[in-house]
Amino acid sequence: MKYFVMLCDGMADEPYEALGNKTPMELAKKPTMDKLASLGEVGMVKTVADGLSPGSDVANLSVLGYEPAVYYTGRSPLEAASIGIDLKDTDVTLRCNLVTVSDEENYCDKTMVDYCADDISTEEAKILVEYLEENLGDDIFTFYSGVAYRHCLVWKKGDKDNVSFTPPHDITGRPVKDYLPKGSAVAPLFELMKKSYDLLKNHPVNKKREEEGKAPANSIWLWGEGTKPILDSFYKKFGKKGSMISAVDLLKGIAICAEMKSVDVDGATGYIDTNFEGKANAAIEEFKNGQDFVYVHVEAPDECGHRGEYDNKVRAIELIDEKILTPVVDFLKGYDDFAVLVCPDHPTPLNIKTHSSNPVPYLIYSSKEEKENGVKSFTEENAKSTGEYIEKGFTMMNYFLSK
Repeated sequence: MKYFVMLCDGMADEPYEALGNKTPMELAKKPTMDKLASLGEVGMVKTVADGLSPGSDVANLSVLGYEPAVYYTGRSPLEAASIGIDLKDTDVTLRCNLVTVSDEENYCDKTMVDYCADDISTEEAKILVEYLEENLGDDIFTFYSGVAYRHCLVWKKGDKDNVSFTPPHDITGRPVKDYLPKGSAVAPLFELMKKSYDLLKNHPVNKKREEEGKAPANSIWLWGEGTKPILDSFYKKFGKKGSMISAVDLLKGIAICAEMKSVDVDGATGYIDTNFEGKANAAIEEFKNGQDFVYVHVEAPDECGHRGEYDNKVRAIELIDEKILTPVVDFLKGYDDFAVLVCPDHPTPLNIKTHSSNPVPYLIYSSKEEKENGVKSFTEENAKSTGEYIEKGFTMMNYFLSK
């Protein structure tokens, strides 16, 4: 039995005026998703428990079958695992975004222009993060470069319980003064943020970006604080040999901590220009090599939601269906039995450009239980209409693997 998860990050949405009051899922041409939905089970699942922030960290742990209330220690430690940082129990890690802020003299008067510094490349970002480490790193703080705009700061013997941060993708276009880090231990971290602007604003990498008409990565923004993660082995927990295919450190880190195989794909970017075909081919190879379970994560719908790119969000869903889901399902038809789960981790509604905690639609197809169910298309409303509801998202994996 082979099990395939197609995780479409942030795919769920709400009716949007520019799309004729339809959702991207309703407008997208996704024949394979719709076909699987018509022959399987469709419903809603609550991936973000009450009281938890609706991030991809909590939501993907839930989809993978790990109860966040038990296993979650913060977002950045999972990303640190992907980067290869050997954390001590007393270390605190923070996500260190390279962002674009406006140029007011006082940091508190600046505006968050772009949470991802205009899609800065990994190569450019590495130069900037290494520069920050040279100038700001010390016995307490260490900077580590990651992928694109996503990086990591390790705070030795840090005080996680007395700091509080706002994700930068929640405040695009807003004055930062309303979202500055808070807490009795936050002063040295805020100093790093302010000093990073002074160091980065005139860096040659940023001068070149500005000459090319690109936004400069002129500041860091810290958030996602956490401590060393401890996840049970996916194989020991579920009895399946699993692989993870993703462009982002968060999902790679979850895989590493769960002792799954993390597969890198050339050209995987985390955006709509990602290597969709490469992810499909990698998934097929993992099945050929004996893996029981493959989880393909695509960030593109989420990024498009954060940016308000409604046409691109529709297109991202179509590309997932055409270039990943269709070839992988066609390959799996060569096995006697297989099952497919398709779902977002959380909604990223275009009208708010950030995550929400609302339940998300899911479809589960099993070749052993194929039956017409009256569902014609995989959409939010159709999923709600079936009455199927999984209240505790972390229980869905056990349910799926029982197919």
